[in-house]
Amino acid sequence: MVKLMVLYGHPTSAADFEKYYMGTHMPLAEKVAGVRRWELAKFTGTPDGGRSPYYRSAELYFDDVAQMQAVLASPEAERTVADIANFATGGVTIMVAEVL
Repeated sequence: MVKLMVLYGHPTSAADFEKYYMGTHMPLAEKVAGVRRWELAKFTGTPDGGRSPYYRSAELYFDDVAQMQAVLASPEAERTVADIANFATGGVTIMVAEVL
């Protein structure tokens, strides 16, 4: 199994980010077929009480890299990925990891 991790930097406006993320971006993302599981998180800090380097994360799970690539090639996934630029004012880091 592999997961695609999307790490969002702290936005210019958390309220604007949340409104767009939940009201516009997630409805687009929910149309992407083939994702085995989603996990969304909003960071609250670091273990020592500091500020997290990221604001939010989304983790999308797939059977393997080939299945992930096929899903990401769909028009729905392409629209969802393109939409990130519309609200991620704090930047975004995207990584793929093998789940062990």
